[in-house]
Amino acid sequence: MKYFYLVWKNLWRRKLRTIFTLLAALFTFALFGVLVATNVAFGMGVDISGADRLVVIHKISLIMPLPIAYKDRIAAVPGVKAVTHMNWFGGVYKDPKNFFAQMAVDTPTFFDLYPEYVVPLAQMKAWNEDRAGAIAGRDLAARFGWKIGDKIPILGTIFWHKDGSRLWTFNLDGLYEPGKKGVDATQFFFHYEYLKESAARGGDLVGWYTIRIDDAKRAGEISQQIDALFANSPYETKTSTEKAFAQSFANQIGNIGLIVRYVLSAVLFGMLLVIGNTMAQSVRERTNELAVLKTLGFSNRLVLFLVIAESCLLALVGAGLGLLFSWAVLTPLVGTMLKQFLPVFFIPAWGILLGVAVALLLGVITGLMPGIQAMRLRIVDALRKV
Repeated sequence: MKYFYLVWKNLWRRKLRTIFTLLAALFTFALFGVLVATNVAFGMGVDISGADRLVVIHKISLIMPLPIAYKDRIAAVPGVKAVTHMNWFGGVYKDPKNFFAQMAVDTPTFFDLYPEYVVPLAQMKAWNEDRAGAIAGRDLAARFGWKIGDKIPILGTIFWHKDGSRLWTFNLDGLYEPGKKGVDATQFFFHYEYLKESAARGGDLVGWYTIRIDDAKRAGEISQQIDALFANSPYETKTSTEKAFAQSFANQIGNIGLIVRYVLSAVLFGMLLVIGNTMAQSVRERTNELAVLKTLGFSNRLVLFLVIAESCLLALVGAGLGLLFSWAVLTPLVGTMLKQFLPVFFIPAWGILLGVAVALLLGVITGLMPGIQAMRLRIVDALRKV
C-alpha cells in the first residue's frame, strides 16, 4: 500500500485519457452485468434446482402424460423419500398475451418438496380446505393487481369441464414468496383433485413426477431403477436430476450461455485493446521518470510491479463503477421492462466476483508488456532522451 499514492498519481497524469478509458471500462462492465443477468434469467430454475430432487417424465416427450397410478410404484423404490406430481394447465387469463405458468399440483405433497415457495400457514390452511382454491406467486399477483379472496377466471385450452365449458374459476387463497434469490414468483398452483374431478378427460393422468431421494449421490442409480420399472410399458419413463431437466428445458430456446460468452469475449477483447493502448502510451511518456526511479534504487521487479499495479487499478476502478451502475440502475431497469417475459433478472454474487476477477486479469495482461518494457529499460539510454 505504500506505493498506492505513486500509482494513483501516475494514473492521472493525463486526466482526459484516463477518464475516457474509465468510461469505456464502465460501459463494458455495465454490459457485462446485464449479460450475466440475462444468462441467469434464461437459466431460471437451473441454479436453484434441488440436488436431491429427480424429475420423471414420459420417455418420448414432456408433453406426453403419465398415469397417476405410477405414484405409489415410484414411492416404493428404495431411496425415494417423497413423491409429488404436476400437470401443465395451459389456460388463458383474459388475453393470450397474459402468459404465466398454471399447474395442477398434488396438494398434500407439493409444497413439502418445494420449500423455496413460502406460503403463510393461514393461507396454506385456507387453500387446503378450498377445492377450487389457488396460490399465486407474489410477482404474478402484483402484475395483475390480484389480492387474496379474488376470483380468477382462466379459459382452458387443454382441459375443459365435463359439461363442455372451458371457463375455470379459481379462488385466490394465498400468495407465495420466493424463499431465496432466483425463485420464480410468477406461477399459479391449484388442486390436482379439482382438475381430476371436473375435467372431461385426462383426469387419471399427470404431467410429470418430482421425487426427493435420500442421497443425491445415488441419483443415477435410483433413476435407472425407476425407468426399469416401466420399461416396455405403454408409458415408459425418463428420469433425470432436476437440474439436468431444468437445463434441457432452458436449452430448448438455444444455448444462451454460449451466446453470452461469445458476446462477452468480443466486448472484453475490445476493452483489452483500450486499456493496453492507454498503458503503452503512459509508459512511453514516462521513460525519463522510470530511469530516475531506477537511479534512486527501484529494482526492475518493483518497476514492473508499479506498471502492472497501475493497469490493474485502472481496470478495477472502471469495472467497479460499471458493475455498480449495472447492479443498482441498469439491471433493475432492464428487468422491469422485461419482467413479463423474464421474471428473474438480477446479477448474482458470483457475477460480481467474476466481473472483478476478469477486470484483475485484464489489468495484469494489459500491464504486463508495458511493464516488461519498463523493467528492461536501461538508465543510460533513457536519460539520453532528456
